[in-house]
Amino acid sequence: MKKILITGGAGFIGSHVVRLFVKKYPFYEIYNLDKLTYAGNLENLKDVENAPNYHFIKADIVDSDLMLELFKKHQFDGVLHLAAESHVDRSIENPMEFIYTNVVGTVNLLNSARAIWKDQYQGKRFYHISTDEVYGSLSEEGLFTETTPYDPHSPYSASKAASDHFVRAYHDTYGLPVVISNCSNNYGPNQFPEKLIPLFIHNIKNNKALPVYGKGINVRDWLYVEDHAKAIDLLFHQAKVGETYNIGGNNEWRNIDLIKQLIAIMDRKLGRPEGTSLSLITFVTDRAGHDLRYAIDASKIKNDLGWEPTIQFIEGFEKTIDWYLENEEWLNNIVSGEYKNYVPSHP
Repeated sequence: MKKILITGGAGFIGSHVVRLFVKKYPFYEIYNLDKLTYAGNLENLKDVENAPNYHFIKADIVDSDLMLELFKKHQFDGVLHLAAESHVDRSIENPMEFIYTNVVGTVNLLNSARAIWKDQYQGKRFYHISTDEVYGSLSEEGLFTETTPYDPHSPYSASKAASDHFVRAYHDTYGLPVVISNCSNNYGPNQFPEKLIPLFIHNIKNNKALPVYGKGINVRDWLYVEDHAKAIDLLFHQAKVGETYNIGGNNEWRNIDLIKQLIAIMDRKLGRPEGTSLSLITFVTDRAGHDLRYAIDASKIKNDLGWEPTIQFIEGFEKTIDWYLENEEWLNNIVSGEYKNYVPSHP
């Protein structure tokens, strides 16, 4: 494969995937397509923006004519589709935006790939990256598998579930060579600070309140973003067409326990007496439709392809906190909105 389109490549997970592909595959032409909404930040890719095999395209996947034009112009051999609206709270406030981007945008890409590849699918691949939230909520026992029935509870997860169904339908109906993966919560460098970990790092440092939904008993499985990027690389190149794979961290934490662990590490790194920042915890009204527990069974990708997480959580947590503390300017640019003015040196 020579020309690879990565959608949403200026976002959190997408930027790590772009970086990995640009550096690991210098003989690939990597096209990063991103609308640069609030969560898209080209500063995430400063270290590869001048690479000869990296190209940035500012575009909206909702624009069907433009998507077809880009596929015609560049003749992409593969697609890694990460572009999505992904924040549950925002989906509750504005569900239509999620429907347009996550559902209509995905179908536009599928249509463009089908139109240009013209049933000549040898060497082609459409890889759709999704979320474990499509499966709904677990009780205290059990794990999500690739055959768990879909049961989305938020406009965000419903829109991702719909996009997953369309990807599978295009494989079953038209033979499009697709792969789907559903991942657990990611954490690590470059995450937009409306998400729990970077937001709370920023708030602890600045002695601001730490808003915790309900009683903080919701459980999530946490995966270091670079491990996820490596899994995406593996699946893009080696997964069997038409298959779905769950990608998880084998690492469940109750929100309140995660927050207390974060506080302990932050207080130590900031030279504060341990537990000082516990007083910043503020319990707030629970999110509507808040799923109790997510947990991934990632045995399929391990058994089929040998992937498993390499970064243990405490190690990854320390690395993540250190990155945000060492990249204060990056975080401040996000909070102030200055990141929107960043212009890469390489067009």
